[in-house]
Amino acid sequence: MSTLTTYYGLVEQAKRLDPDGKLSTIVEVLNREMGNILAEAPWLPSNDTWTNKTLRRGTLPTSARRKLNSGVAKSNSRTTEVMDVIEMREVYAEYDKDYIDAFPEPGRARLMEAEAFLEGLGQDLVSDILYCNSHKDPDGMHGLAPRLDTVDGEFVISAGGSSAVTSIYVVTWGPNYCHLIYPKNMANLGIKHTDLGEVTITDATTSAPNTSQFQGYRDHFQVKCGLVVRHPKCIGRIANIESSGSSNTFDNNDLVTLLNNMKIDASTRIYCNQTIKTQAEILMLDKSNMYWTSGKDAIGGEPFIAFRGIPVRMIDKDILLNSETAIS
Repeated sequence: MSTLTTYYGLVEQAKRLDPDGKLSTIVEVLNREMGNILAEAPWLPSNDTWTNKTLRRGTLPTSARRKLNSGVAKSNSRTTEVMDVIEMREVYAEYDKDYIDAFPEPGRARLMEAEAFLEGLGQDLVSDILYCNSHKDPDGMHGLAPRLDTVDGEFVISAGGSSAVTSIYVVTWGPNYCHLIYPKNMANLGIKHTDLGEVTITDATTSAPNTSQFQGYRDHFQVKCGLVVRHPKCIGRIANIESSGSSNTFDNNDLVTLLNNMKIDASTRIYCNQTIKTQAEILMLDKSNMYWTSGKDAIGGEPFIAFRGIPVRMIDKDILLNSETAIS
């Protein structure tokens, strides 16, 4: 399971859409140090402008044994409808014109200055994929944690902790499983960069009526994205893992149980922060270890550790938190 899937993630799609490389460069910056979620998850157009409707099979038809000269009752299946929303995140970046113009390549210099804005935008987006609750914030997408907020011992397993807790999230990505969406009428994968050119900027350290101004450049970056879970068995969570101490910490057995209940294939990824990844790498030092291995992706050659062949992706603890609320 150590190879990437055959469908294209965000970076590969961006390279195909923008021959001059500008969009793909922005996408690569967005994805830094965030578990590769934005790159590995498939991005698909929604089936409506700002929402996406998923029809799930709720029950299957049942058959019956028939005797000669007698009939059987008719049967049917039932479906359930799930509606997911698309959120907008955006940021403006401004820079002093004289500072940028002093560089041999002003365009590249502007992108370098914008990287901090893009990094923050990407981190906020990944945080929303994990934690945003559209039931509480109707302007946001519905993330993984609110979909997995009740312990059931099957797809949400508790490690037993109650304070300073974190989680492991497992996702099987794919068009028929879990994927990201962008508005169906957008040709740029929901990611837009607008060069607003030279503008007059008001110095933030001054206030009216004695404002100071200078000439600068302004860029506008926008991402429109939502999360869709088409198959209920394609996401799972080990919650209530205490991030310190010796009890209620990560247990291999919990991950084995979760994976055996889920829909698993080559696109499955395990997401944790450095606290849990450190515990996992310490377990790898045990020669009797049967679960943990290390390797490199077939595409890109990036090193990773794996549990039962499933790549583990680390998301920084400032995004995948050690301060989650314990669930029951």
